[in-house]
Amino acid sequence: MSYYQLYRTQELPVSLEEAWAFISSPVNLKRITPDYMGFDIVSPDLPDRIYAGMIIAYQVSPVLGIKMDWVSEITHVEESSFFVDEQKIGPYKLWQHQHRLESIPAGVVMSDIVTYQPPLGVLGTVANHLVIRKKLDEIFAFRKGSLLEIFG
Repeated sequence: MSYYQLYRTQELPVSLEEAWAFISSPVNLKRITPDYMGFDIVSPDLPDRIYAGMIIAYQVSPVLGIKMDWVSEITHVEESSFFVDEQKIGPYKLWQHQHRLESIPAGVVMSDIVTYQPPLGVLGTVANHLVIRKKLDEIFAFRKGSLLEIFG
């Protein structure tokens, strides 16, 4: 059983409050996800801010334009500091994404820690080395660029 972790950090020239307001709003995830992912939130009537226990349903098209369901639960929230989302339904056997913010003199450091396990045992391990990890790197590079565009 192999699992993997992806770590990304970036500095943003904004206040902690502004960064938290952006990342804690579920609707903003679409703004920092590549268009080719076909990302759509399908949960009706989402509130403006996440909370522990919140369930968010999406549809994504990560491979060949094929739509698949992804359901996440926000499992932990510490206001203006971090939150954790965990996949409940989706393509991975395990997916946990920690979103962390830390105030620095020039703004904030935003950190993402993703712990994941592909499905299908050994085939998933091979897929991770050939495709999955590269795709995740690409998605997080897009996210970094999008956040720099949004926040300057």
